[in-house]
Amino acid sequence: MSSFFTLLLLTFIFSSNAMAHPEYLQYFKKESGRAINCAMCHTNPEGPEGVNPGQIGSLDPEAKKLLALAREAKTGDNIKNPILNDFGNEILNAIGHENLVELEKDPGAIPGLLSKTSDLDHDGIPDYQELLDGTDPLNPNDGLPWKLFIHNFITNWFQIMMITLATISGVFGLYYTILWFSIRTKKEFK
Repeated sequence: MSSFFTLLLLTFIFSSNAMAHPEYLQYFKKESGRAINCAMCHTNPEGPEGVNPGQIGSLDPEAKKLLALAREAKTGDNIKNPILNDFGNEILNAIGHENLVELEKDPGAIPGLLSKTSDLDHDGIPDYQELLDGTDPLNPNDGLPWKLFIHNFITNWFQIMMITLATISGVFGLYYTILWFSIRTKKEFK
């Protein structure tokens, strides 16, 4: 009987994906309408629990000390949690661990507490907005297409203008070159 419970316990441990804050994941999935996972904030897409790289079970003693410090982090402590990616650490440092845990009841308040100017992937979309949109705040190629288009257009307007002028000039020149050959050919055959 004891071995049955041990087997059952091991099955739950190794088959389930435990997440640090499933309330956040569920809320932002629902709000954004996009399929997101724990990789939004964690280094491992399966969350913090487990023995894979970026999960608690894989941490060495030094990383475990950092994890313990991160669990005591206050707003602005600038501690690097070893199981969080840069965006997760930004949230932790902006809000603090205790406040982050309290916000499980109201995950929608998190974007309002983040910096309005922070853009870790430099794609022109602030990180708080990427959280709301369900896009990866660390991937400059992941964003809502219209927002990325506007940012890229503003960033590259001069190159776009020059390419447009070059194309118009090329078409203009090609038209008059063909016209000249057409006139020249008609004169030769008369």
